[in-house]
Amino acid sequence: MSMWLGTGTLADQLLLLLLAFVLSAVIGIERERQFKSAGLRTHILVGLGATLFTLVSAYGFASLGLGAVDPSRIAAQVVTGIGFVGAGVIFVNRGNVVGLTTAASIWVTAAVGMACGAGLPLLAVAGTTLHLVTVGTLPIAERLLRRRSENQLLVRVSPTGEQLGTVLDSLATAGMHARVDDLRRRSDRDLELAVHVRGKQKDADRLLAELGSIDGVVSVTSGPIRGG
Repeated sequence: MSMWLGTGTLADQLLLLLLAFVLSAVIGIERERQFKSAGLRTHILVGLGATLFTLVSAYGFASLGLGAVDPSRIAAQVVTGIGFVGAGVIFVNRGNVVGLTTAASIWVTAAVGMACGAGLPLLAVAGTTLHLVTVGTLPIAERLLRRRSENQLLVRVSPTGEQLGTVLDSLATAGMHARVDDLRRRSDRDLELAVHVRGKQKDADRLLAELGSIDGVVSVTSGPIRGG
């Protein structure tokens, strides 16, 4: 049974375009609430653009009297073209790749728009729902399954840097995976070491306390690794 009982009239096409607007906005609102670089407007425009391309591919050329056309040709180019938009929100911050989830969200939004344009509204709604489930509840499930900590430590050492070797030794023997992402001298002359650590939470707490007790370490702060 067809998931869409429309006849391909202008009214049907406008309804599909409106549905794409609503579903794209739902995805965009979630990204907006997470303060991501691509938010509500970007996702709406991506969804509308994908829908329009699909509708034009399906109906536009037939109205010109060109005979049989392949509606999948333009739609296929949407998949390729949307990759350039997604690439624009991916960047590297201190060795960490940021924006992958948002880029994937843009990709899904284009797919939702194409489903609307192809006359598959139930499929588009299902895709949007599963997207919200993925970005909303699965991260919590991942943390419960892994029971592991992944944080970035910012370790400030006195200007002489004499204790830097002791800090590195502590990182190497902490029982965690540690990666030094950045080492720089601050304006107050202190050295700042940015370290990506991953492992059990109890090991992370012990490492934090150990680093803070080293003479010459000015401060140690810990924060989550921000992605998506």
